[in-house]
Amino acid sequence: MCGIAGIYSDKTVAPELYDSIIHLQHRGQDAAGIMTYDDRMHKEKGMGLAKEVFNSENMKLLSGNIGISHNRYPTHGGFSHGEVQPFWTSVPYGIALAHNGNITNYNEMANEVTQTENRYLNTTSDSEVLLHYFADQLHTTSPPTSSKDFFDVLCDAVTNIFSNVRGAYSVVSLVIGKGLIVFRDPHGIRPLVKGERPNGSGGKDYIFASENTMFYALGYEPTGTVLPGELIYVDEQGTVFNKRLVKTKFNPCIFEYVYFARPDSTLNDVSVYRSRLRMGQNLAKAWKNKYPNKTPDIVIPAPSTANTSALSFAHELGVRYSEGLYKNTFIGRTFIMPGQEERKKSVKYKLVPQELEIRDKKVLILDDSIVRGNTSREIVRMLRDFGAKEVYFSSACPPVQNPCFYGVDMPTKHELIAGNMNEHEIEKYLEVDALLYQTIDDLVEAVKRKGNHYIDQPCMACLNGNYVANDISDKKIAEIEAMRIQDRNGAS
Repeated sequence: MCGIAGIYSDKTVAPELYDSIIHLQHRGQDAAGIMTYDDRMHKEKGMGLAKEVFNSENMKLLSGNIGISHNRYPTHGGFSHGEVQPFWTSVPYGIALAHNGNITNYNEMANEVTQTENRYLNTTSDSEVLLHYFADQLHTTSPPTSSKDFFDVLCDAVTNIFSNVRGAYSVVSLVIGKGLIVFRDPHGIRPLVKGERPNGSGGKDYIFASENTMFYALGYEPTGTVLPGELIYVDEQGTVFNKRLVKTKFNPCIFEYVYFARPDSTLNDVSVYRSRLRMGQNLAKAWKNKYPNKTPDIVIPAPSTANTSALSFAHELGVRYSEGLYKNTFIGRTFIMPGQEERKKSVKYKLVPQELEIRDKKVLILDDSIVRGNTSREIVRMLRDFGAKEVYFSSACPPVQNPCFYGVDMPTKHELIAGNMNEHEIEKYLEVDALLYQTIDDLVEAVKRKGNHYIDQPCMACLNGNYVANDISDKKIAEIEAMRIQDRNGAS
């Protein structure tokens, strides 16, 4: 899961790309990068948070009115500086690319790029493979001179990508002398939204991003979502070309609504905040049916992703909502930290129980999800240490039973508590007095109930094992899991 943005403007775009990275920091904490161009490419990228990578001096070097940015959350490849996006190549034109998602046929595509196209790969990143494959598809014997002709070449190139590249990918790209290119995989698994605003030249500025969290601050009006299988091209004069090259079912990732996206985002024309309110409502109704004689004194969210669901859960149940766990906002998101030990260590730094809210009370903890289970267990122990009379646990997400290969770091089944235990066993492991998971039907209903959306069925591979791109077999699972373990261990 990463954050990407692409901007076309009539003025220098680097400051707004930096603002975009800040607004998308929750999507990736490991690295950040910006690339712009005028007559040539300008780049700055590095390991760490945006504020650690960029400063007033290196920002001055990022000239140009077209650019792209990237927040890195590694799900494929290593953890070195060389893996930081955007990637670029000089042939043809000069092309830069940033990507959110995972290419599931990485080995096949890497072989195609290196053996057939005779290109050299500097990293093990699937984004670099995608860049080189895209570049090769753009290579023509008669380079197009007009924007319309170049768009025709783009359509052929991206159609070939859709035909041959498997997995999830939302992409922003720069081509020197041509402009800004945006496309999204045929299932629309990873998010990509768009906006525009009037500029000082009588035309419009355009922005494309993983989420629209920065639109208001930058003065952009949201104009909806980039559709699955859609290609959008903004040339150097600001003329927009777009075409939906492939039409199939719209299967956006449901975990975006559960956890990853900020609550103030609208993804795929569905409010994340409202969907989380509905998750809490549905979960509370299920709680009353399953546990009519277990009414908590207070409902506490595992902050902060679960705050919205916990609020509506408490309201529906008619009990008090309490922020009984204080979150240190200077600690990063534990789910996307690179190692289990780092995640466990950070829990007590991140969350501080408020004893007056907890002691001698029946406490219900509502979390967005239970993935590995270790963080949830630590939270329960905290509450018991601070005097909770009883501890109940509810999850806004159904049991996460399967690895995700589309951009979420759930790489191996043995890491997933619900992949190895039933609900009764999980209840005992967490040491809670009652446990309730959201059902899949209630979760889907919460996401699809409202909004002017075109969602057919969200991707729920991590919940039901249905990999919507039809690209995952048992052999492929073993292959990808082995690659992920190799990446984590730092093996070459």
